[in-house]
Amino acid sequence: MGLGDKIRNKAQEATGKIKEKTGDATDNERLQAEGLKDQAVADAKQAAERIKDRTKDINRE
Repeated sequence: MGLGDKIRNKAQEATGKIKEKTGDATDNERLQAEGLKDQAVADAKQAAERIKDRTKDINRE
C-alpha cells in the first residue's frame, strides 16, 4: 500500500468517526449512518491493500 493510499484511508476513517460522533451528539441518524458507512469503506480499502501487500510479499519469497 502506498503512503498516499494509507493517508487517504485513515483520513476517510477519521472523517467517518467525526460524522458518527456528530450524529450521535445531534441525534442525526443520517449523519451517524453516513459516518459508519465511511468507516466501513475505509476499513474495506485497508483490508484490500493489506491483502495486496501480503500477496506481493509471498510472491517475493
